[in-house]
Amino acid sequence: MTLAQGIGLGLGVEGPVISPTFVLARRHAGVDGRPGLVHVDAYRLGSAAELVDLDLDETMDRAVTLIEWGAGIAEDLGGSHLDIDIRRSGDPVDETRVVYLEGFGPRWQDVDLSPLSEFPLGTTPDETGDNI
Repeated sequence: MTLAQGIGLGLGVEGPVISPTFVLARRHAGVDGRPGLVHVDAYRLGSAAELVDLDLDETMDRAVTLIEWGAGIAEDLGGSHLDIDIRRSGDPVDETRVVYLEGFGPRWQDVDLSPLSEFPLGTTPDETGDNI
């Protein structure tokens, strides 16, 4: 399961969450008053202006907007955002990914993300030697 699919599952959006690689953005409706999901692949975009052209601001107040490959072009899109950086471990044979979280803007000002950041995917804090 991908991160986007997991977020879609958690939100309970309609339909399968698949990659928007060739369409740039896919919108998934929320159900029962829950937020929807807007999934964007910004890899082929050349500038923030191209991202703005997708009119994402129309849905930002009622949907979670997930932008893959958005570094350098998505930072100013909304007033607040959560940056999720997923990196491979230093070992080229190891498939472990490490997740780093950083919140920006008023929404994240008083949120402590440190217990959720820098843990290898698929582990719990106790398994890494840290306890929350």
